Amino acid sequence: MIGILSCPGGKHFSENIISHLNTISYQKFKQKVSLIAEKYKMTRNDVIREMNLASDLRQENLEASGDPDQYRKPHFAIPAKFTRFANGEFKTEIQATVRNFDVYIVQDVENHYPLKFDNCDEPQVLSINDHLMCLFVTVDAALQAGAKRVTVVLPTYPYSRQHQKKGREGLSAARIGQILEYFGVSRIITLDIHSKEIENTFNNLRLENLHASYQILKTLSTVINLKDEKLVIVSPDAGSVQRNKFYSTTLKRPLGMLYKERDYSRASRNAKKNNITNMRLLGFVKDRNVFMSDDMIGTGGTLLKAMRLLQKRGAKKIVAAVSLPFFSGDAIDVFDAAYNEGLFYRVIGTNAVFHTKERLLNKEWYLSADVTNLFAKAIYRLHYNRSLSSLLDNRDIINELLKNT
Repeated sequence: MIGILSCPGGKHFSENIISHLNTISYQKFKQKVSLIAEKYKMTRNDVIREMNLASDLRQENLEASGDPDQYRKPHFAIPAKFTRFANGEFKTEIQATVRNFDVYIVQDVENHYPLKFDNCDEPQVLSINDHLMCLFVTVDAALQAGAKRVTVVLPTYPYSRQHQKKGREGLSAARIGQILEYFGVSRIITLDIHSKEIENTFNNLRLENLHASYQILKTLSTVINLKDEKLVIVSPDAGSVQRNKFYSTTLKRPLGMLYKERDYSRASRNAKKNNITNMRLLGFVKDRNVFMSDDMIGTGGTLLKAMRLLQKRGAKKIVAAVSLPFFSGDAIDVFDAAYNEGLFYRVIGTNAVFHTKERLLNKEWYLSADVTNLFAKAIYRLHYNRSLSSLLDNRDIINELLKNT
């Protein structure tokens, strides 16, 4: 049995996952019925009845069974009660059996919107550390309740930028995964992790790093012709070269790069006060439409500075895409001002980070790409021990998209 257990921060993301899982399950059920009916020369109704009979024979409680002649919709959502005490502690109480379940715990650690808890009248805004502690007690509750396997679904991997030691500092990205591994978590599913080095730090825990490139290109195709000969791909920095090289190779378009010099004695505080001292463009963008991709937007200062340089070099439409649109601090207001100034055309982000329509999603300059179906497919395949290869390497479905564009 697949069970989706949603922490308060991951509620919106998990609801979409469950919706997609329902669709996937129904499609697989129809395919199976058709194949068996054809193979054994049976009617579809007889096949459905026999499948439901086989299911009932495996059940202990027949009172919970549905109509023997109809498709029975699975119940993926696991009900739970979440409490936040006055001193900041969290408690998770699972309100249905999960014994021998394959449990997937969904948590959006970057959800900084007010969240409702069962014992609080007023919604609470949580920090990343609050979300993490809520995740830890939820994992423990699932394992204590007898879950067969626990997988943590983290659309945004916390502390992912703390993956290298440059001095007397911790490797926090690795430690977060190791804590979950110590708890007994079998696997983490995440999106476009900041550094692939992180997955090399675990002993037994598996990390499935999904990619949003197909969803981003599909969204991009609504505003830019992907086959436009004047389209140029630009990497916003050296660390994003491989990501943008993928788009350049797939779309068969030229690749440029922005080289940045930073003063690391200064910390980036917001979009206007960052530590970039100089920026140079390697490539040609004059009278071209530019697409550039990065893994995340924090304060957005680096990206806006890149857009300004591209505009000075004669670029026409500038479209940026990020897998993780944090928009920290006043970043949304700063991007609003930059858009009104004509600095860029569109920004594409995914719903891996929750935002409201009022705050971001209704902005003319912002486009949201839905990645919950990607996570739902990964969960379904993992549960049935099927390969994730086509999800991790999505060039085939991107080529189909280009054929139909």
